[in-house]
This record gives sequence, C-alpha cells and structure tokens, in this order.
Amino acid sequence: MFLKKLTLKKFRNYDDLELNFDKNINIFIGNNAQGKTNILESIYVLALTKSHRTSKDTYLIKQNSLFTKVIGDVEDNNETTNYEVLINNEGKRVSVNSNPLKKVSSYLSRINAIMFCPDDLEIIKGTPLNRRSFFNVEISGLNNDYVRYLSDYNKVLKTRNEYLKTTEKIDLDYFNILTDKLIKLNIYIYKERNSFVNKINKYIKDIYKNITGKESILVKYDSFIENEESDEDLFYQLQRKYEGVFNNEVFQKVTLLGVHKDDFSIYIDDVKINNYGSQGQHRVSILCLKLAEIEIYKNEFNKEPILLLDDIFSELDKIKKTNIIKYIENGLQVFITSTDLDNISKKIVKNADIFKIEDGKVTRGE
Repeated sequence: MFLKKLTLKKFRNYDDLELNFDKNINIFIGNNAQGKTNILESIYVLALTKSHRTSKDTYLIKQNSLFTKVIGDVEDNNETTNYEVLINNEGKRVSVNSNPLKKVSSYLSRINAIMFCPDDLEIIKGTPLNRRSFFNVEISGLNNDYVRYLSDYNKVLKTRNEYLKTTEKIDLDYFNILTDKLIKLNIYIYKERNSFVNKINKYIKDIYKNITGKESILVKYDSFIENEESDEDLFYQLQRKYEGVFNNEVFQKVTLLGVHKDDFSIYIDDVKINNYGSQGQHRVSILCLKLAEIEIYKNEFNKEPILLLDDIFSELDKIKKTNIIKYIENGLQVFITSTDLDNISKKIVKNADIFKIEDGKVTRGE
C-alpha cells in the first residue's frame, strides 16, 4: 500500500497543495513552524479521519475558511483508490472513489498508517484517557467494527448515567435493560482490546531485544474484567459485578464500572514504567510498541502500513536509528520530517524524494 498523490484544500497553513510521492521514502525538510508536520498530519487524517494533534476537527481548517478537504490516491494490490475527507463546521464527510459513505466507521481501516512523533511519550506518561484513546485509534485502524461498538457503548453509557443522575426512583426493569446492553458492549470491546494487546506482545519482545539486547518487556491490559471466558460466562460475571455496585451507583449517580475506565501499562523487567520509568525507557517502549504494530499489519493482516515519522530522528541514538532504518528498508512507504538532513542516515537520504518546505510552500529536490 502506498500514497501516490495527496491534495490539500484549506488545510492548516495550506491553501491549495498537490503532491505526488515516491512509493518508498519521502523526506520533508524545513525549519520549525513551516508546515512539515501539517503534511504528515493530513496523511494521518486521510487514513483515520482525525488528527493525532487535536481532538477538534475544525482546528484543521485554514483560518478564515469554511472547510478543509484532504484527498488521496492510494495504490494497493495494483489498484488505485481515491479517498476524500471533508471537514466543515457541520461535521465530517468521507468518500471513496467519489461515492459518499453514510458512516465514518465504514471508511476506517481502508488506509493503514502508523505515526511516530515526539508527543507519543504522553501515551505512557499521560493519563489513562491518553492510553485508552491511543489503543482505541490503533484498533480502529485494524477493525472498523470496533468504532461502531465503541460509539454504541458511549451512547448507552451516557443514557445510563443521565438516568442515574436525574431519576429519583430507579425502574429496575428499565435500568437492567440498559445494564445488559452495556455488559454486551463491554465484552466486545474488552475482547478486541485484549486480542490487540496479545498481538503486540507476540512481537514486542523480539523487537525490544533487537534494540536493547534485553527481552523483558510486556504490555498489560488493566481491565475490570478479570479473565477470558466464554461470552455467556463473562456476561454473568459482569452482571454480578454491576449488581455488587448498584447501591453505590445510585448514591453517586454515575456508572462505576466499565471499559471506559480501563487502562494499559508497560512493564520493563517486571516494573511498571508508566509513572516511574526514565525518559529513555519511555522512548524505547513507544518505539517498540509502534514497530510491533507494523508486524501485526504485515503478518496478521498481510498489509504494509504507511509510516509517518515526525521529527523523531533527532531524538534517537544511533542504535535506535539503525533499527528504524531496518524497517524503512523493508519496502514500506515512509514519510519523514526533519529540520536537517544531517539527522537522517545518508543511506536513507540517497534513496529518498526530498521536499523543501518554507512558509507553507513546498518545492521538490534538495
């Protein structure tokens, strides 16, 4: 899979931009605040319909404009498909080959992209919400049904919370219907998250060993659901859990259990590093996590994702750079931003298309 052509309309600092790309390595060079990251962000939006930098879609619209549009021609298995994401104040619309799709979830997982950026450290150092959001986005890139179930879960959760907050006397029959719906959605989301973490752990140890010479790294899914059973057994297990907190939920007027409170942890040498690891441990852990995702795409789904590397080479030592280069040389399409070509391996630069960016203007060539 590779992005052949990208067209931006009113996106960030770009008014009207059209670029054709090499199927392997593309490097964007320029000073800070010139628009390098905006291009990688637009590719991420094309793939996932949302930014990795902001939760407000309207922030992507160029100042004093009414809309933004990201269009891309993607080749996969010798077929070219045109994708389009349109964002305005009314919302978001997506199209494939000029055919509008009714649901954004139907669009997801068609373009596979993995982003590396300096802000990735917040996945580990930040709040459980940061980590849940990260895993939700990554799983959505592999399974667009997950988005629908997650949306349904949030709707039921909102209804249940509003009922707890506004009702003086609980109608148990109605409340149990809401709880049973929530339980079924809990089970689906839990199983998808657990499956994804198991896939990550299948590859991450070897990757970590290649980079550090050590083997002891583990991603753990911290859920209120304690073990894997059949759906029926899980359903009754969760029913008992919700029954156990019913009085507290009525008193506190909020849902106290659910996958909306789950978390993810990374362990190195059996020590949880979310809050106690060093900056170096955080960097290498995130690096390994993302590289494991590449292996999932390649080995589990027979797909090759597009890699987006936003100003990360200046943050890495020589050993880690060398290991990323191994993946770059493995036939993936890669987009790299940097302030200086000296931060990037000469071997990579030699085989890349170079784009210079200055004040939102892009020129090809060194």
